[in-house]
Amino acid sequence: MKKTTALLTALFLTLSLSSFAQKKNKKNAKADPTPQSQTIKPTKKSPFKKYSEIVTDEAISDDGLFVVHKVGDKSYYEVPFELMDKDMLLVSRISKIADGLGGGYTTAGSKSNEQVIHWTRLQNSIILRSISFDNVAADSLPIHLSVEANNYNPILASFKIEAFNPDSTAALIEVNDLFLSDIPALSGLSSNMRKQYQVRNLDKERSFITRMASYPENIEVRHDMTYNAAAPPSNSRSGTISMELSQSMYLLPEKPMQPRLYDQRVGWFTTRQIDYGSEALKSDEKTYIRRWRLEPKDPEAYARGELVEPVKPIVYYLDPATPEKWRPYFREGIEDWQVAFEAAGYKNAIIAKDAPTQEEDPDWSAEDARYSTVRYVATTTRNAMGPSVSDPRSGEIIESDIVWFHNHLRSYRNRYLLETGAANPSARTLNTPDEEIGEMMRRVISHEIGHALGLPHNMKASYAYPTDSLRSATFTQKWGLAATIMDYTRYNYVAQPGDEGVRWVRMLGPYDNYAINWGYRYIPNASSPEAEKPTLNSWIREKAGDPMYLFGGSNSFDPSSQTESVGDDAVKASTYGLANLKIVAPNLAEWTATPGEDYSDLEELYGELLGVWSRFANHVVTNIGGVYEEYKTTDQAGVTYTPTSKAEQVKSMKFLDENVFTTPDWLLQKEILSNIKPSGAVTAIGNLQSRILSNVLRKDRLERMIDNEALNGTEAYSMTQMLSNLRKGIWSELSGSKDIDAFRRNLQRAHVERLASLMTQDEKSRSDISAAARAELKAIQSSARSSSTRYPAGIVQNHLRDIDALVDSLLDTE
Repeated sequence: MKKTTALLTALFLTLSLSSFAQKKNKKNAKADPTPQSQTIKPTKKSPFKKYSEIVTDEAISDDGLFVVHKVGDKSYYEVPFELMDKDMLLVSRISKIADGLGGGYTTAGSKSNEQVIHWTRLQNSIILRSISFDNVAADSLPIHLSVEANNYNPILASFKIEAFNPDSTAALIEVNDLFLSDIPALSGLSSNMRKQYQVRNLDKERSFITRMASYPENIEVRHDMTYNAAAPPSNSRSGTISMELSQSMYLLPEKPMQPRLYDQRVGWFTTRQIDYGSEALKSDEKTYIRRWRLEPKDPEAYARGELVEPVKPIVYYLDPATPEKWRPYFREGIEDWQVAFEAAGYKNAIIAKDAPTQEEDPDWSAEDARYSTVRYVATTTRNAMGPSVSDPRSGEIIESDIVWFHNHLRSYRNRYLLETGAANPSARTLNTPDEEIGEMMRRVISHEIGHALGLPHNMKASYAYPTDSLRSATFTQKWGLAATIMDYTRYNYVAQPGDEGVRWVRMLGPYDNYAINWGYRYIPNASSPEAEKPTLNSWIREKAGDPMYLFGGSNSFDPSSQTESVGDDAVKASTYGLANLKIVAPNLAEWTATPGEDYSDLEELYGELLGVWSRFANHVVTNIGGVYEEYKTTDQAGVTYTPTSKAEQVKSMKFLDENVFTTPDWLLQKEILSNIKPSGAVTAIGNLQSRILSNVLRKDRLERMIDNEALNGTEAYSMTQMLSNLRKGIWSELSGSKDIDAFRRNLQRAHVERLASLMTQDEKSRSDISAAARAELKAIQSSARSSSTRYPAGIVQNHLRDIDALVDSLLDTE
């Protein structure tokens, strides 16, 4: 019965729908006079154009990684389907720059961003994503799904597919908006620059794509970007910032280079990943060193210990803008590293070449990602840099561009005169001989190339050499001034008059050979980073205990890891350095005089002389509350942190009392001061003394002294002993009613103010530091109050009474 009812119901519905359809058709037939037999069903229009409609005979095309086209004012990419979701590196650089943009440290050739990208098809669009490798897990593991879900990659741009190429292997997209829109990830203007220059917007009408070139592994695009800005760095009336950007898109290797695990005992720049697929009981941070891919052409000869050329050497091209007379020194600076690579088993591993001329290669460009260059930049900034671009998957360095700033020569000439002039006659001039300037430039280029090879600064290397050895011609000519060129050991300021034949300028050292071997030597039969680790560790253990092979970055607490220092004894080195400065100071006016010129050079050199004196002082300050740091693993003997000895700290305080806090009369050269400024000597020296004093009284330094005393008792130089010694030195005049000159009065006021700052730094709780500072202030007040009556009426008595009142007010406020 139910089946019959269902069938009747279905028949009724069918008839009803049929009747409705017939009525509708009749209605439509009245409205449409076309007979049903002549009606043509419309076909769905394709969303894509024909390839020939877009890429016409007028197109300027270039074939390479992608085929690229310029058709009128529109630019197109053919994105091959076979390259979808492949890892590519997009490097953004400023190729031409507005004067003053970035304060002088941003230059033509400066990198503004680098990122891995993927081209992906999504229905009728092509998506450009920025890809991160910060968090990873093997795609064979279940947790890979979670890593992807919690690290969704941002979309930089979306493009409508306009057409397909003739064999349908690539999608044609218009890319004007990618390069002519203000996309932060591709821009040359940082957020800070936008604020500083009050940038309002990008003016598309004054922005253009000027060059597109496609090569087998990369695509290069140049585009002019013009911004409206209320406060541009130059040409302010224009209200405009214009720059030319270079975008290099580079196909990364299908198989990444095998990474090498980082060890903090050997200094390297690194790339980090969080590996969620690790067997560790947490997400495992993997740190890999950054290095070029060097593989031996002849592995068998390499395994026998023969020097072998790499499959692909590291090649640096000299900027065509480099002055001819400096090019030989730049080449030497690059190829100096060949010796270090020989220690790693390679010959001709790094090569310098002149850039090809326009006639030799019209497509050559310094911004082309295939080429590494040494750029010579016309700017007043005094600096040099050694940046590089690397594959974040493995740490493989893809290319780099060393930057030499034109005015950097002046810095080196000035310091050469100041730090070596006492014992080096050829340095006593503003017209340093070209061969000596060239030698300095060579070593700067070597230093920057070291960075581009993956090496950071190693400030511990200068401490490897005994200070007195730097006075030896035999030693310095063989070993240089430090164990590596990656230290900031620029000049030999220890050598004294009469030390004949010593080396004045830094050079590569034994640590450089060691580090390059550790990072670049090919380890056969090690098929993973973990498999390499025992061999790498054995190389470090072979050098354990030898200071020439230690690594240490710059920090504020380790006396053996300081910038601009030489030798293993800061007190001795600074004593030698000051002895030289005391010869330079009275001769500075004569050595810098140029007939017909004013005293601007003398003023500049005198200001830098004060800076050199301050550096020598601060090298000694680091001994106080100092802690030596030597990286170790748990299977090595000894400890990582060792406090500076009590005797060394006492000796350092004595040096500061005699050479820094005592008025430096030798700096008060009337022939200089009467020609450079109407006043200011008291303030200038006072400010330096005050800064050095503040360095001595740093809170973290005092905290280390407290820790040292708590752990080592009377063997430690205690904070209270140091504060007492400092006070007795700075206020020594009060013990005998000696005159207190203007420099000392300034220093004494600075002492009180710094102690007050220590006393009030922590308003909510008391500490040993605040208690000690309060006790020192009361001791100073007591001495000043009792001594003031022994001085006649005048500036000194006024000063002491003012100190008394100042401490009163500080203690009352507190």
